[in-house]
Amino acid sequence: MKLILIRHGETRWNKERRVQGGDSDIELNVTGLNQARRIASFLENEDIGVIISSPLQRAIATANAIASLHDLPIEIDDRLKELNVGEFEGLALANLTTTFSQFLLQWGKGAQSARLPGGETLQELQQRSWEAVGPFLAEHKDGAVVVVSHYFVTLSLILKALDLPLDYFTKFKLDLGGMSIIEIEDRGTRLEVFNDTSY
Repeated sequence: MKLILIRHGETRWNKERRVQGGDSDIELNVTGLNQARRIASFLENEDIGVIISSPLQRAIATANAIASLHDLPIEIDDRLKELNVGEFEGLALANLTTTFSQFLLQWGKGAQSARLPGGETLQELQQRSWEAVGPFLAEHKDGAVVVVSHYFVTLSLILKALDLPLDYFTKFKLDLGGMSIIEIEDRGTRLEVFNDTSY
């Protein structure tokens, strides 16, 4: 079976390079809506069993575009919200290195247990997101499971599926609208496609 993981398209905050965590419900901009339509077209002939989405509107709009070509409802799950970034929420990325440079260094070295100020750990994020997706993987052995969410949610799910340490998140980079495909078979699990934006 396939697990298709999609990061939502571009928003105004992405364009402004601001931190956009689970507490920011920012809608897609024109570029993001175009990305969503192109992703949907790319997946039009895919045998999709279920589409699961974060409840944030940037993810739902991306999921809606896909669902519209498959006559499928969207399963919305709060556990697929982006990482709770606490005090980082809404800050310009350019300011993070000076304001939180010491913490960012620590977070990069101990990603599993380091807690963002006022937020959550990657371990907590991975646990809740996998609890949302795991049951659907058991139910949909034949059709693809599509998950539309966010940067850290997608990375944490990839690492969980591949049985890799969470600390590896620093070795990967996901683009807006990036699509990753994981093949899950009895003989093993493999990352077939990573961060594809060629659609």
